[in-house]
Amino acid sequence: MRAPAINDYVRLIRDFPELALARGDVGVVRSQWFAPEIAYEVEFHHVGLDEPTRALLMADQIRVEDGPIFDKRAVGVYVEV
Repeated sequence: MRAPAINDYVRLIRDFPELALARGDVGVVRSQWFAPEIAYEVEFHHVGLDEPTRALLMADQIRVEDGPIFDKRAVGVYVEV
């Protein structure tokens, strides 16, 4: 798996209830921080909210999406039928 880069789409691999973000949410990397560890500022847009949610995340909390990001079955996220 490659490291995220600016403007990459990434998917959360865990929940962040304090930010109303859930595993599987898709966001866009907006900046990269280098100290004290590498972290990524990711912007999430949710339906019904006027402002995006931004979160500073570590590489082990996100996965880069290179494929179709809005078809959950195509990227391996479990979908209940």
